[in-house]
Amino acid sequence: MSMSTKMVKTRQWLLQNKPDDLPQLEGSDATFKLAETDLPELKDDELLVKAKFISNDPAQRGWISPVVKADRLYTVPVKQGTPMHARSLGEVVASKSSSYKTGDWVLSSTGWSEYAIIPAKQAQPAPDLPGGLSRTHYLGALGFTGMTAYYGLVDIARATKDDIVVVSGAAGATGSMVVQIAKNIVGCKKVIGIAGTDDKCKWVESLGADTCLNYKSSSFTEDLAKALPGPDGWANVYFDNVGGEILDLMLTRMARHGRIAACGAVSNYNNSPERSTGVKNWFEVISMRIEILGFIVLDFIPKMGETGQIFLKALSEGKLKVDDSSEQIVKVGFEDVPKTWMSLFTGSNTGKLITALQ
Repeated sequence: MSMSTKMVKTRQWLLQNKPDDLPQLEGSDATFKLAETDLPELKDDELLVKAKFISNDPAQRGWISPVVKADRLYTVPVKQGTPMHARSLGEVVASKSSSYKTGDWVLSSTGWSEYAIIPAKQAQPAPDLPGGLSRTHYLGALGFTGMTAYYGLVDIARATKDDIVVVSGAAGATGSMVVQIAKNIVGCKKVIGIAGTDDKCKWVESLGADTCLNYKSSSFTEDLAKALPGPDGWANVYFDNVGGEILDLMLTRMARHGRIAACGAVSNYNNSPERSTGVKNWFEVISMRIEILGFIVLDFIPKMGETGQIFLKALSEGKLKVDDSSEQIVKVGFEDVPKTWMSLFTGSNTGKLITALQ
């Protein structure tokens, strides 16, 4: 399909109020506002992209926080009155670049906008994947999500085949890839997942985890102690996606010189500062000489081509399970984009949560 390079109307979800607690979808304090606007005419080396699939990521919550200051954030925060930031998989509907033609699929930061003008140099091609895999995996297992899992485990936590690894949020987009990379690529001695339901735990175990523990179970603390019996069974590596109370508990189960990759803190993303849960067992960091290192996947952009080849090789060897179970695609109208994103924080999704625009 071809589209004129002249002005195009588009609907957008704008950030209206920065929430210090759970984002609100209705009322005078609604976090987002649906608006329609005219996009400017396309300039040289620009693309008009129609968003088809939108990535939903817990990190987006931090981009609209009134508490996190701009000079302490790794990306430009969303400004009030502008479209919510998000990456998407979309189709080029008009091009004034020699690099892309109409009909090409690209990955780009369109935000919550039906159509967006993107500098061609900021778009990434999204060619067919081998084995008939859906292109949507570029937003999850084979994109920034999978890369986050790999770098956090291999570069930040320096996991080896001799390590016992624990992964929180193990049924989520990043955690489920950490489990597979730890067990099937690095070959870690033991991999323990933590998830929020028994069904999720079964799925995590199907990916290669030796066991998966339901943190909502009344016996979770005892179950973790049994899975990590000291003195020889402490965790050497903890991949932390949640922060809060589970991080605090894991500090008591880490081996001496254990390494923690601090990837996310979803347990506190929607809590006001007064309600946030902190760490009480900090002395464990000192007494056990624990290393905790935060990281952002953008730090590793120069290595992503190489890592992508590692993933494709692992896929061909059956070491990575990337299929329909790896992602949850929710087909909605554009008016339901915020509602779909909010479901991230209820723990309803297994694998990567993707919005498919109808």
